[in-house]
Amino acid sequence: MVSRKAAALVSVAAILASACSGAASTPSAAVAVPTTAPTTAVASAPASVAPSVAAKPCTVGVSWNNYQEERWAKWDEPAIKLALTAVGAKYISNDAKSSADTQLSNVDALINQGANVVIILAQDGTAIKPAVAKALNAKIPVIAYDRLIEDPGTFYMTFDNVLVGKMQATAVLAAKPAGNFVIIKGNEADANADFLRAGMVQAGIPDVGKTDPAGKIVIVGEQYTLNWDAAAAQNEMAQILTKQNNKVDAVISENDGMAGGVIAALKSQGLAGTVPVSGQDGDAAALNRIALGTQTVDVWKDARLLGQAAGEAAVQLCNGTTLDKITTTSGPSAIFKFTNKTTKVETDLNSVLIKPQAITKDNLQVVLDNKWIDAATLCKGVTAGAVKGC
Repeated sequence: MVSRKAAALVSVAAILASACSGAASTPSAAVAVPTTAPTTAVASAPASVAPSVAAKPCTVGVSWNNYQEERWAKWDEPAIKLALTAVGAKYISNDAKSSADTQLSNVDALINQGANVVIILAQDGTAIKPAVAKALNAKIPVIAYDRLIEDPGTFYMTFDNVLVGKMQATAVLAAKPAGNFVIIKGNEADANADFLRAGMVQAGIPDVGKTDPAGKIVIVGEQYTLNWDAAAAQNEMAQILTKQNNKVDAVISENDGMAGGVIAALKSQGLAGTVPVSGQDGDAAALNRIALGTQTVDVWKDARLLGQAAGEAAVQLCNGTTLDKITTTSGPSAIFKFTNKTTKVETDLNSVLIKPQAITKDNLQVVLDNKWIDAATLCKGVTAGAVKGC
């Protein structure tokens, strides 16, 4: 197990604001972990485009941490573009390819290209801070997209990731309430990995380094996975299976890509479909695994909602709207409050957090109805009638 150099405890409060238009990775020194988080919308098909109009020429730059991930190109970017082009704003972007160092220069490049607002999907929430400071000093607003950047000058937009972790653990526990559990976490430099882990604790999974007082759940393997990499997760899972002589009863994987790696390792030992596995993001392959029965739950985060909200917020920021007055079709600005355990500094971030939805074999129709996936893709290899939706 990889121990975290520093953890953080946070509390979260939702304070609604009135509506207004207007690759090398450096681990974080300290990451905030909320116990709960405000929610402002339930995942569903995108609503109408932004409640704001571009009153002046507006260029929005997006710094992607790793554009090769299925989700960013397929869902998030098109939704951002749609919200921007609908009001005549310009979109520019670049890709850090999982390098924190590259992302620093990428943000500089966006600024030099004339970005009036910068949206950053951070590879490392701490390493990116100098670039954030440079943008803010130049009076260029920054949106921390889907990953926390601990700077009160940023606007934080994501899903309720604590709830995601709770949903993952709840579904796995429903399938396997006791036994030897493995927890495959995401990138250590990404605050979301710890947000998710905090949600698992809420569902009844022992905290890091703790034991289950009832003695029902034993954590036999837990570690971070560099860059949320599927191949790395497969290797981690294979090593744990070898060490445990295949005596693993359940796996909580923090995302779908890693779940695919975990399931590949289980399959090699004849365990795929018998050991519950979680994921998140709504990847097509993962939803197909739900239908096939090799993955237990996929916490669906309708990225179209987040992308659209980010585009809407960017246009408002371009027009001079203050962080506390931003409103989107996914909700108005709220306060995300946390205390960094290492520095003891309490920070308020203006934010929009969106509620996710757990998808299991019993409600696959939800992603079909919302046109997130088509039946042919969802049901590939599935016996007709084996699950609802197929």
